[in-house]
Amino acid sequence: MGMSVTISVATEQDAEQIFRLQYLCFQGEAALYGNYRIDPLVQSLDSVRQELVSDCVFVARLGEEVVGSVRGAVTEDGAAAIGKLCVHPRLQGHGIGARLLRAAESALVEERGAKKFRLFTGHRSEGNLRLYRRVGYETVGTSKGADGVTMIVLEKPAGTYATTA
Repeated sequence: MGMSVTISVATEQDAEQIFRLQYLCFQGEAALYGNYRIDPLVQSLDSVRQELVSDCVFVARLGEEVVGSVRGAVTEDGAAAIGKLCVHPRLQGHGIGARLLRAAESALVEERGAKKFRLFTGHRSEGNLRLYRRVGYETVGTSKGADGVTMIVLEKPAGTYATTA
């Protein structure tokens, strides 16, 4: 009998698994840009622990293993900044990313009063852009990341939740 992937609020005990998963998942992004100093690869474990306390963090679990995660926090302008969405490479393409987005979006509206959702992804990250557009995000601009990567800024109104695949 196979196990199914569950989505839940992350706990402090998940920090190390999230940290390792993030490092694994963002290797492809780093290679795409020839830049291994992107934020998800240089973030410290302590910083991940701090986000677990301050932000809205969800994980996808397969049994006890964390196989996906996403974070979100409401900014001063009422937008929910969603970031560091990642799914283990062996499980990508099965709707887990959309399920994580939906959980984060719902909590950010219901628990933190978000008025809209905002996220950033690298301009060459076609898979990410396809997912975000499929779940209702629209490009609203570009920005330059601290690591020098050109980022596409995408937004959608709150209440327009991601649908699962």
